[in-house]
Order: sequence, then C-alpha cells, then structure tokens
Amino acid sequence: MPDPNNVPEALKFSDRATLDLLVALESGYPETQRGLAIRIGAALGLTNSLLKRAVRKGLVKVQKVPAKRFAYFVTPKGFSEKSQLVAQYLSSSLSFFRRARSEYSEIFSQIKTKKYTQVALFGVGELAEIALLSAQEYQIEISIIIDPSSHLSHFVGIPVSNSLEDLVEKGVEAVILTISDNPQEAYGLVSGHFCFERVFVAPLLHVKREPNGDAET
Repeated sequence: MPDPNNVPEALKFSDRATLDLLVALESGYPETQRGLAIRIGAALGLTNSLLKRAVRKGLVKVQKVPAKRFAYFVTPKGFSEKSQLVAQYLSSSLSFFRRARSEYSEIFSQIKTKKYTQVALFGVGELAEIALLSAQEYQIEISIIIDPSSHLSHFVGIPVSNSLEDLVEKGVEAVILTISDNPQEAYGLVSGHFCFERVFVAPLLHVKREPNGDAET
C-alpha cells in the first residue's frame, strides 16, 4: 500500500501491520477476526492473512474457546519480534525526522535569503510540525496553513484555512508543501493558484516540479 508519492513509512507495510497485530493481541482476550480487523484498521482478509502468517512463524498461538470463538495469544517469540519491530520503527522514525528537519531547514534558509516575510504551509500534519520547528530556527513567522481537507480552525496556534484564495488575501509570498497525502496533486493545486517559483517542496516528497518536470531528489 505505500505510495511512492507519499512520505516513506517508518516500517515497510507488512512489518508495521505485524506490529499492529501483536500490540492488539497483547491483552490475550478472546477476539474475533472481525474485531481484530477493526482494532488494527485493516481489511478482514488482510487480518486473516496476518494471523495465519504470525501463527506459522510462531509469533502467535491460537486456542478454541466456547461459542465457537478463538483466543489468540502472543508467544515469547512474538514478544521478542514485537520488541525488535518497535526498535526498528523508532530508529527509522528518528532518521526520517532528521531528514525532514534538515530539508525544511534548508527551505527556510532559502526563504530567509529571499527575504520573504509572509509564508504559508500547505498541509496539516507531522510535516507541518517539523516545518514549524525549522521556521522558529530562522525566526520566520508562518501566517497561515492551507489544507482543503482540514476542518481545523487552528493548528499549533496558527490559523488554518481550506481556501486557496486566502493565499492572496493574506499577501503570502511563499508556500511550503507539508502534505504527505498525494503531494504531487497538492503541488499542482498550489502552483495553479500561486507562482510555482515560490512554492517550496522538500526533496523527500519526490514531487515533479514545473515547468521542466524534473523530479526533486
């Protein structure tokens, strides 16, 4: 399921799904597969496959309980696997944070050099939080965050709008992409309403820039 246009997952999808499953099963209570699917946010078929794989690898054991139900228990091997996956997740998450922090700091360094003072972010979420840290480093104030899908009025104390028209109304001089859900589409949307030369994109988003279409790396 990972999308090459999106921010990379801290763990590959199968490992993250296994981690979510093991965490959900730690309680040891009888659980239907449908209930497990809801708890880990996965389709029923995928949950069934994850359970079979976990049982086959010795990470989970299954026992019949009354009313034709099953109880799934994490084995000692499963607990060990979970610990390793958590360590991988934390390590790769930290690496991603450092990369994002560095790339957004470089963007704000360019903005500082160009003396832009009215700056907006496009997208609410983790990348916006990281970008705001870099903005503080360069003492650049973010005047507004645009996110067409958000219903928030503020994010970390900054006004949020779902209208691109506010870029003009606020006198925004530069927009920084901080959206991980289909950033290429978001870039097209922003550059359609705003000078593409003033739309800044972190290389980790792998967006193809206009007008030459070269991909950022």
